[in-house]
Amino acid sequence: MEAGYINYEHRIVRESLRKFLAKEAFPHFEQWESQGCIPRSFWKQLGEQGYLCPWLNEEFGGVGADFAYSVLINEELEKVGTGLIGIGLHNDIVVPYLAEYGTVEQKKKWLPKCASGGIITAIAMTEPGAGSDLAHIRTSAALQEDHYIINGEKTFITNGIQADLILVVCKTDTQTKPPHKGISLIIVERNTDGFSRGKQLHKVGLHSQDTAELIFEDAKVPKGNLLGEEGKGFYYLMDKLQQERLIVAIGGITACERMLELTIDYVKQRHAFGKSIASFQHIQFSLAELQTEVEIGRAFLDRTIEAHMNGDEVVKEVSMAKWWITDLVKKTASTCMQFHGGYGYMEEYEIARRFRDAPVAAIYAGSNEIMKSIIAKKMGLN
Repeated sequence: MEAGYINYEHRIVRESLRKFLAKEAFPHFEQWESQGCIPRSFWKQLGEQGYLCPWLNEEFGGVGADFAYSVLINEELEKVGTGLIGIGLHNDIVVPYLAEYGTVEQKKKWLPKCASGGIITAIAMTEPGAGSDLAHIRTSAALQEDHYIINGEKTFITNGIQADLILVVCKTDTQTKPPHKGISLIIVERNTDGFSRGKQLHKVGLHSQDTAELIFEDAKVPKGNLLGEEGKGFYYLMDKLQQERLIVAIGGITACERMLELTIDYVKQRHAFGKSIASFQHIQFSLAELQTEVEIGRAFLDRTIEAHMNGDEVVKEVSMAKWWITDLVKKTASTCMQFHGGYGYMEEYEIARRFRDAPVAAIYAGSNEIMKSIIAKKMGLN
């Protein structure tokens, strides 16, 4: 059943995107997985076709599209592979910060290239000693005349190798109490003196998604690259993290649907003891249970998306969706791989890649334990 927020125009865009991906992404994705990144040429193609930040105003290269466009773009990219998650991060997580908190000059300078594929973005929050506890990050930015001097390290940064523009979460005031009031967001450009990238990180899954360490050693950044106001960074992050978690949930439910589709097809074709294994009651019941949970997850997610589009406060619901759906991704991947038997463990079968890619969704954008803490707080349990 199609969600109520999807209309005729959305369906046309989805069909067009499917045709584009069938030609430009599906045939090449395994190569991208092997080489460890999505080529910049593909980003440029996405931009040329209007699939990068379509929600931006026309003056900045978008078409003023609603969030439903973001939903369907993320769904169709996920069907190719979870390793394309960096495109959703660029479209719906990083660039919205620039669009909402940037100055007119910053928007004119960067947003059109974000929409064309000329600029790839990243956000640098996590540090070797600080993940979900953002208030205690150690990366500092000291103002000296007309520049900030940034020192620190970031890790697990999605798009870290290719990013041209990085939104760095740092402390502009290391003495203030409580510590989160000292956090600011500063934009660091590719060729900044004192900024370097560490090694590309080798992950269990998401092989085509470049993930890296970032190093700032007296990195000299113009004062004009401050995003919004000093000391407001934590509040900006809390405001935007909800859409980030919603994007993760959208990818997660799509991954579940794809894995079920693969497995249902496989068990119908696979025979054992003289009959299709789809006729075994255990397999029938297990897949029936998964199908039910996935459809429940999809219904709850669609309701939450609609509320988000209406501007409602959905912190609790987004946290629920992110936790429950990404746990379901792991459960679905494990069951579906098992039902593929030995073939499920072979790299040439898509289910093997899906199994590798599944666990991280419960970790990034705030671990599922953090999601449960947020839900408990919204229930008045703190």
